[in-house]
Amino acid sequence: MKLTPNFYRDRVCLNVLAGSQQNAKEIYEAAEGHVLVGVLSKNYPDVASAVADMREYAALIDNALSVGLGAGDPNQSAMVSEISRQVQPQHVNQVFTGVATSRALLGQNDTVVNGLVSPTGTPGMVKISTGPLSSGAPDGIVPVETAIALLKDMGGSSVKYFPMGGLKSRDEFEAVARACAQHDFWLEPTGGIDLENYTEILRIALDAGVSKVIPHIYSSIIDKASGNTRPEDVRALLAMTKQLLG
Repeated sequence: MKLTPNFYRDRVCLNVLAGSQQNAKEIYEAAEGHVLVGVLSKNYPDVASAVADMREYAALIDNALSVGLGAGDPNQSAMVSEISRQVQPQHVNQVFTGVATSRALLGQNDTVVNGLVSPTGTPGMVKISTGPLSSGAPDGIVPVETAIALLKDMGGSSVKYFPMGGLKSRDEFEAVARACAQHDFWLEPTGGIDLENYTEILRIALDAGVSKVIPHIYSSIIDKASGNTRPEDVRALLAMTKQLLG
C-alpha cells in the first residue's frame, strides 16, 4: 500500500468529498493528483463495511484517501481510528483527543493525521475540547502554540481549523497560520470555503509561511441533486492554486 502522499513535494493539496467511487476518480483526475479525496465514516453502519468500501476507493485513486469523521462528529473518532488502522490511508481526520489513538493504531508516521481545533472569538486562542466527552464539557481554550505542541506530542501532522465560516474568523485564522509557520506545522482550513473566498484563504496561509496547506472545500462544490463533488469546480480550484503559487 502506498503511504507517501502525492503532495509531499507540493505546498498545497485540496481536500474534497467524493459522492461515489466514480466521482472519486473524476475528482482525482480533475485535480491532477493534487487532492485528498474524503470518504466519511459516518456514512457506514460499521467498520467492516467502511473498510471494504474505502479499500476500493483507495485502489482507484492511488490511495489519495482521506478518512473523514462527518462534520467533525466526535462520536466517529474511534471508528475513524479503527478504519485507518486497517485501510492505511494517506490522510486521517480526527478530533483533537483522537490523534494519539489514530497514530498508534496506524503504526507508522507517513499518514497525515490532523487534529480538530476550533475558533474561540479571540485571535491566538483555540478550542481543543473537540472529543466525544470534552465537546460536551466547558470549553478547553489554550494558546494556539500550546495546541500545536500537544498535537506534536500525540503524533499529529496538522491543525484542522474548523468551523471557520469562510473568512468570518479571519483575524483568528491569520494567528493560527502564523503559529503553524513559526512551529513548522501543517494547516487545514475547513468550513465555509467556496470558489469566491478560496484564493484569499489560501493566500493568508501561504503569506504567513505555512509549509503545507490542505484546504477542505466541501458543500459549496457538491451538486445537491447527485451528492457528487463537481469536477469542474475542482479544476477551477486547482487553477486558482497554480495561479497563486506562480
